[in-house]
Amino acid sequence: MSSNNVEISKSHAVCVPYPGQGHITPMLKLAKILHHKGFHITFVNTEFNHRRLLRSRGSHSLDGLLSFRFVTIPDGLPPSDADATQDIPSLNESIIKTCLGPFRDLLAKLNDNSNTSNVPPVTCIVSDGIMSFTLAAAQELGVPQVQFWTTSACGFLGYMHYTTLIEKGYTPLKENVDASYLTNGYLEKKLDFIPGMKDVRLRDLPSFLRTTNPDDFMIKYVLQETERARKASAIVFNTFETLESEVLESLQTLLPPVYTIGPLHLLVKHVDDENLKGLGSSLWKEVPECIQWLNNKEPNSVVYVNFGSITVMTPDQLLEFAWGLANSQQEFLWIIRPDIVSGYESILPLEFVEETKNRRMLASWCSQEEVLNHPAIGGFLTHSGWNSTLESITSGVPMLCWPFFAEQQTNCWFSETKWGIGMEIDNNVKREEVESLVRELMVGEKGKEMKKKAMEWKELAEISAKKSTGSSYVNIEKNLKGLRSSLWKEEPKCLQWLDNKEPNSVVYVNFGSTIVVIPNQLIEFAWGLANSQQEFLWIIRPILYRVINRFFHLNSWKKLKTEECLQVGAHKKYLTIRL
Repeated sequence: MSSNNVEISKSHAVCVPYPGQGHITPMLKLAKILHHKGFHITFVNTEFNHRRLLRSRGSHSLDGLLSFRFVTIPDGLPPSDADATQDIPSLNESIIKTCLGPFRDLLAKLNDNSNTSNVPPVTCIVSDGIMSFTLAAAQELGVPQVQFWTTSACGFLGYMHYTTLIEKGYTPLKENVDASYLTNGYLEKKLDFIPGMKDVRLRDLPSFLRTTNPDDFMIKYVLQETERARKASAIVFNTFETLESEVLESLQTLLPPVYTIGPLHLLVKHVDDENLKGLGSSLWKEVPECIQWLNNKEPNSVVYVNFGSITVMTPDQLLEFAWGLANSQQEFLWIIRPDIVSGYESILPLEFVEETKNRRMLASWCSQEEVLNHPAIGGFLTHSGWNSTLESITSGVPMLCWPFFAEQQTNCWFSETKWGIGMEIDNNVKREEVESLVRELMVGEKGKEMKKKAMEWKELAEISAKKSTGSSYVNIEKNLKGLRSSLWKEEPKCLQWLDNKEPNSVVYVNFGSTIVVIPNQLIEFAWGLANSQQEFLWIIRPILYRVINRFFHLNSWKKLKTEECLQVGAHKKYLTIRL
């Protein structure tokens, strides 16, 4: 069989990450794993992030492969070439309003056999959980849609209970506490109605609930996205079962099948394909000197500081962190994005620069996974984003947590109270607290206890990702393979119909999960079966036929197919088909 024929016969997954660094990175890892399992991959970035990736990784970095291609859709926002994360509420609102149309057009182009690109028909969509407009497109196309939530499972469980929080009056916050709710103790209230999150405080739940506006966009957005999640074919999380077992049990009662497929950065190591190693996801240019600097440091001697791709802070907060780190007398590697200080340049005082010059390195971005795995790293001052938290866990590195927004507060609470690997820094950061906690993290008894616990979780994470036997590895092998077949909804009436038939009297017709035919072939099979005068059960996948625009207009083909099926049905034969 020629390489083109092999390619056209593959299952085809369209992967759609949310356009943020913390979403693109794990989706790309999942896409590589699927490609390794035999899928043709179309990876969909926004035009804005496509340009950023080309700037950070080189003009040919997204050329891709014959079987792994990068494409774009617009995000609907005004054109920009800024090297910064877009405003989240504005981006989310624009995605809801504008992305479905261009995505439909993309799918039509991918399924158009009049081109000569040898792209197989789309057989499934793997989308970020908050890119749920893809669900409508999957339903229209008749293919499975798996939602990949890049949050922690515990963070997602918090979102799932927003409806309950509204019903019980916890959010929106009352106007009369607007000025003081952060300090009057209201957010310290413990909640007892979320299975899997016993004694969680209101302030530990995803932060969008901290609003007094009953029409707040982000609240409505969360409600919409979590409700749509119930309609997905399956939901997958970048986590592992032993880490979030109680939370996962709780989610199983609320959602379609839920699978753990993480840590993806461990599982992707099983992909032995040199062609894929050059496909990266960093939106900022990484500074390789970070690793060179660490190579000259003693084991467990350096504090790694990185607040992720979205966190912003005030100039005063930047100064408090700077002097807290300086006064701790510990060595540190601090990643400071150019846009981390809202509305200002990220400028540190000369006194700080001079005082710390022999025990610190400052950089704008780095390969975080590589840094956290370096033996010199002894602790991590983080914003508690899920990728950062999971990468820290798998590296056996304890954390100081300064959560910024969304479910980062939930990740912080679990890190400290459930997993024993973190300590929280107050939102109103002060240099004295930073100094004290950094010392405790690196040389104190509490820090030693957290390091021991972090190493235990590291071992459990590695077990979950172990080839052939790990729970997450098995989930990918058994359940994501279902993207080819089992995630289509099975129809129980097939067996009910067969129960009324004589033994050995029915022909069963099924061409599997990947075979496609042209309309004329489908018609030939139909009339051949009809004229045989035998009873038959025919399984017809929604995309069994390959629409060829040069011969058939889509709508007229649907009509033709309907008429043929009705005529075959007159022979009292049975078909399962979605039209």
